[in-house]
Amino acid sequence: MDRNQMKQFIAKRVAQELKDGDVVNLGIGLPTAVANYVPEGIEVLFQSENGFIGLGPAPEEGKEDKDIVNAGGQYVTILPGGAFFDSATSFGIIRGGHVDITVLGALQVDEEGNLANWMIPGKMVPGMGGAMDLVVGAKKVIIAMEHTVKGNHKILKKCNLPLTAVKVVDMIITEMGVMEVTEGGLVLKEINPEYTVEQVQEATEAQLTIPEDLK
Repeated sequence: MDRNQMKQFIAKRVAQELKDGDVVNLGIGLPTAVANYVPEGIEVLFQSENGFIGLGPAPEEGKEDKDIVNAGGQYVTILPGGAFFDSATSFGIIRGGHVDITVLGALQVDEEGNLANWMIPGKMVPGMGGAMDLVVGAKKVIIAMEHTVKGNHKILKKCNLPLTAVKVVDMIITEMGVMEVTEGGLVLKEINPEYTVEQVQEATEAQLTIPEDLK
């Protein structure tokens, strides 16, 4: 798979976690593609931290509305019944525990569910944004990312970059598999059949538990 195929593959698998009626917040980058793969018969409400709920698909070329963009500045649409509101209300929804699932990318995740996704020391920092509120306020936190970066581990025993939040991650979905964060560490629940368990473990610094019912 090339990188684009890989991202779509991950987004498609994340979408299988969505349930009818969920309020879902998608982070910038790869997570935004999840909206393209909502399972048939499932209705979810996509919330954007910059102030609306009821996000629709990307507009057709030439039909963009410059006033309707998501938190990453990409043009989107709003569905019938959607609503616009100010930032205070938006973060009231997030901090009030009304978001069922948030999907974010990461620089690093570790076996305790700690997340580092906002800065690399010495590089330009765009700011933490709403990530720290989302991962603490959402009922379920899914990290959607490529398993490694330039061959280097991203799933670690312990994050060494500045943390966004502590012990917040519930699930990690990569092109290699699906991992759940548990009290006993990371459990590999599903594996991409293109890889072996040994290859997944080699690409993961943290020790993976392999259950008998690995899918």
